[in-house]
Amino acid sequence: MKDQIRIFSIETISSWFLGIIWISPLLYAFWAAFHPQEYSTNFDLTAPIVLDNFIEAWSYAPFSRYFLNTFLIVTFILLVQFVICTLAAYAFARFEFFGNKILFYLILIQLMVVPEVLIVENYKIMSQLNLVDSIIGVGLPYVASAFGIFLLRQTFKSVPKELEEAARVEGCKIFSILMRVYVPLAKPTYLAYGLVSVSYHWNNFLWPLVITNSVETRPLTVGLAIFGAPESGVNWSIISAGTLLSVSPLLLGFILFQRQFIQSFMYAGIK
Repeated sequence: MKDQIRIFSIETISSWFLGIIWISPLLYAFWAAFHPQEYSTNFDLTAPIVLDNFIEAWSYAPFSRYFLNTFLIVTFILLVQFVICTLAAYAFARFEFFGNKILFYLILIQLMVVPEVLIVENYKIMSQLNLVDSIIGVGLPYVASAFGIFLLRQTFKSVPKELEEAARVEGCKIFSILMRVYVPLAKPTYLAYGLVSVSYHWNNFLWPLVITNSVETRPLTVGLAIFGAPESGVNWSIISAGTLLSVSPLLLGFILFQRQFIQSFMYAGIK
C-alpha cells in the first residue's frame, strides 16, 4: 500500500512538474502581452494591465490577411483530405483487389517519412504547376494523408457488414452506402482527425515559409516570424501580443470543445 502511494505521489509530482514546464512559455506570453515593455521581464504584481500591445501588434502587421490565409489553407486541406481519405479508406476496408495490402503498406510507410524531407521535390512540382506563392500550393502536398487513410480504414473495418448488406437490399449503390452507412458511423473519427489536421496545419511553418512570397498568401506562422524578426525591433510585449493573437483561435476552440476533443480521441483509439 505504501509503495502504491509512493508511486502515485511520484507520478503526480512529475505530472505537475512537466505541466508547469509546458505551460510556462504561454504564461509568460500572457504576462508580457498585457503589460508594458518595461514589465515584460519584471514580474511586478502591481504592474498596470494594458491592451495597447494588441492594438500595436494588429497595426504593425496585416494580421487580418494572415488569419484569412490561414483559414483558407486549413479549410482547403481539411475538406480535400476528408474526400480523398474517405474514398481511399473505404476501398481498402471493403474491397479486395490486386495489390490491396501492398498499396496499403506503401501508404503506411509514408507515416515514417518526415514532410521536411520532401520540401525540395514538392517545390519543384509546385513550380511546374505554377502554384508557387498560392493558397493551393501551400495545401496541395498535404491533401493525401496516410494517417487519415489509416484511421478511417480501421473505423470502416469495424462497421458490421450486415449494415452494408441491409443497405444493398434497400437498393443503395456503393456511394450511397458509403455516405449513409459508413460516414455517419465514423463522425467521432472525423472529428478527431479534423482536430489533428487543423492544429497541425494552423501551426505549420517551414513549408509555407518556402512556398509563399507575399502577404496575400502568407499564413499566421510565417507572418508572425517576419513580425518578430530582430531587424524589426524586439519588443517582447508586442511580440507576445501577436503570438496570442495567432494561437487564440486554437486555444478558444480547445476550451470550448475540450470534452468532445477528448471523447473523440478515445473513441477513435488514438493513443
